[in-house]
Amino acid sequence: MFSGSIVALITPFNLDGEVDYVSLKKLVDYHVAAGTDGIVAVGTTGESSTLTIEEHVKVVSKTVEFAEGRIPVIAGTGANATHESVTFSRLLNNSGVAGCLSVTPYYNKPTQEGLYLHYKAIAEESDVPQILYNVPGRTAVDLLPETVARLAEIENIVALKDATGDLSRIAKHRELCGEDFILLSGDDATGLDFVRLGGQGVISVTNNVAAADMATMFRLAREGRFEEAEIINQRLMPLHKKLFTESSPIPVKWAAHKLGLIEYSGLRLPLTELSEASKPIVAQAMSEACIY
Repeated sequence: MFSGSIVALITPFNLDGEVDYVSLKKLVDYHVAAGTDGIVAVGTTGESSTLTIEEHVKVVSKTVEFAEGRIPVIAGTGANATHESVTFSRLLNNSGVAGCLSVTPYYNKPTQEGLYLHYKAIAEESDVPQILYNVPGRTAVDLLPETVARLAEIENIVALKDATGDLSRIAKHRELCGEDFILLSGDDATGLDFVRLGGQGVISVTNNVAAADMATMFRLAREGRFEEAEIINQRLMPLHKKLFTESSPIPVKWAAHKLGLIEYSGLRLPLTELSEASKPIVAQAMSEACIY
C-alpha cells in the first residue's frame, strides 16, 4: 500500500507567515511530475507543531485537492496529546487521504503501555490506514519493536516509519510483525540500506528537492538493481546529511527556495531561517548532488 519514495512535504509560507497555497500546488505538481510515490502532508517536516488545527486540516485537504488522485496523500496527525491526534483523525476521516502518519508523543515521554494506548485510541477513531512514526532523536521517546508488534495486531495499523537509523531493527520488526506489515525508513542516509534489508520504502526530507532522483533510486531498489541505486544514493548523500545541518526543515526550505520550488523560505517561530554560516554548506551539498 505504501512504498517507494514518499516525500515528507514542507509547508510553504508567504512573507506574512500565512500558508502559501500557490506554492503548495506547485510542490504537489512537482512531485507528480517527478514520479514521487506518495506525499505526507503536514507531518513534522511540514511544521505541524506550529499550525492551528484549522490550518492543519486545510493544508491536508488542499494537498488532496491539488493531487487530483494522481498521487496518494498521507496526513500527518501526530500530537503529544492523544485527544488532539484523535481530533485530527476524526476531521480527516472523509478527506480523501490514503492514510495517517502519527509521530510518537513528544516531550511527555510516555511508557510503552502509554504509547500502545495512544495509538490504539487513534486507530479506533479512524477509518483509514494508520502509520506509526518513531523518531526518538526528536521526541525523547522510543517506540520499541515489542510495542510495534502489539499495535500491528490492530487491523488498521498497517505500517511503521522508523527514523532511528538502527538497521538491526528491520529484522526484529519483520519477525515480530509479520511479512504484511509495512516498514518505511525515516532516515535518508540509511534509507536505501533499509530497503535492501527488507523495508518497503522511505518517507524522505531529501525528496523535497531531489524528487526525480529519489523516485528513480527506489524504483531501481524495487527491481533489485541496488548497484545502480547506490550510485544515485552516493551522489545524494551530501543532501541526506547536510539538510540536517540545522534543525529540519530549516535547511530543506532554504534549498527548495533556491530551486524556485517555493516563493519564500520562511518558517514559524521558534524555528528561524537558515543562518548565513550554514547557507554555503547546504549550497555545496546541492552542488555535489547535482541538483543546483
